[in-house]
Amino acid sequence: MMASSYNAKEEDGHHSGASSHGGAGVVKSKKPDNTAFKQQRLPAWQPILTAGTVLPAFFVIGLIFIPIGIGLYVSSNNIKEFEIDYTGVDTSNPCYSCAKNFSWNSTTPCLCSVPFTLEQPFESNVFMYYGLSNFYQNHRRYVKSRDDSQLNGVRSALKEPSKECEPYRTSEGLPIAPCGAIANSLFNDTLELYHIDSNGTRNAIPLVKKGIAWWTDKHVKFRNPGGNNNLTVAFQGTNKPVNWRKPVYELDPSDPENNGFINEDFIVWMRTAALPTFRKLYRIIQKKPNTTPTLPSGKYVLNITYNYPVLSFDGRKRMILSTISWMGGKNPFLGIAYITVGSICFFLGVVLLIIHHKYDTRNNSADIPN
Repeated sequence: MMASSYNAKEEDGHHSGASSHGGAGVVKSKKPDNTAFKQQRLPAWQPILTAGTVLPAFFVIGLIFIPIGIGLYVSSNNIKEFEIDYTGVDTSNPCYSCAKNFSWNSTTPCLCSVPFTLEQPFESNVFMYYGLSNFYQNHRRYVKSRDDSQLNGVRSALKEPSKECEPYRTSEGLPIAPCGAIANSLFNDTLELYHIDSNGTRNAIPLVKKGIAWWTDKHVKFRNPGGNNNLTVAFQGTNKPVNWRKPVYELDPSDPENNGFINEDFIVWMRTAALPTFRKLYRIIQKKPNTTPTLPSGKYVLNITYNYPVLSFDGRKRMILSTISWMGGKNPFLGIAYITVGSICFFLGVVLLIIHHKYDTRNNSADIPN
């Protein structure tokens, strides 16, 4: 039997001849330190799944999720919503001629009117949205095509926009303000709503254009260069985006707090959507102080200044009227998801309970053999 010359130092990386090579450095050991963490001696807890713990968990989840889902679903269904497509694809649509003849190069706007009827009155505040379909605001190059420093009012970025804005960075030798593809494709249809009373008279519905943007966007992310005074001078030496008909300082000249980069329609558009079919808040119809519905049932007319062509990319445009609840707008998915998960957990609990009682071979009353 041969004896092995085992040396613990050699295992740790210390060779017996290491010290005889002219004072060479000692080789470090690759052995982990003797600590609870590195030696995996930390205390741990591993649950033991038994019928007594799994079955109650399934039933509790089911009994909690199902009522929550029902509440969310009922709350979503109580939200009133009306949607009308005014793209003008069909020949019977009043905006058909506008859709076929209007383009980005058109110099005069096209007007059309779409009548509709509300079967139910809308109480509380009513929110008017515009919706677009087949418009991919989530495209990588589109999302990056902006200059946040310029939108924040930095003068150097106003004169020298970011290269991310190409090919909408300069126009006619001048920097574009605001630059980028997002700003260049700003939605610019004008929507006006009228109620037709029993006498056939048109009554304009007041639409509030402020308060539609996020507070952080309005007061933090977007600022005019040099404040809000004399924007014509502040934007001097810049050019408007290619597809715009007017410069940024003429978006709302009647209200200095809603003009330039802090225009709320512009701010809402600059917050890109995650999906190709989306809606963005356009106006708010505020609740009346008395008990009269905000929008009574009856006949209405939507007047549209058709400035935004969408047929070139097979897009669709629509106007949405909607109320809201404590959970936001109409969205039954969350309630359905809660009901589905709760129902599956409750069903699995019942199935496992039956299997446990039917196939459990343990007999606690059996005699223990000697």
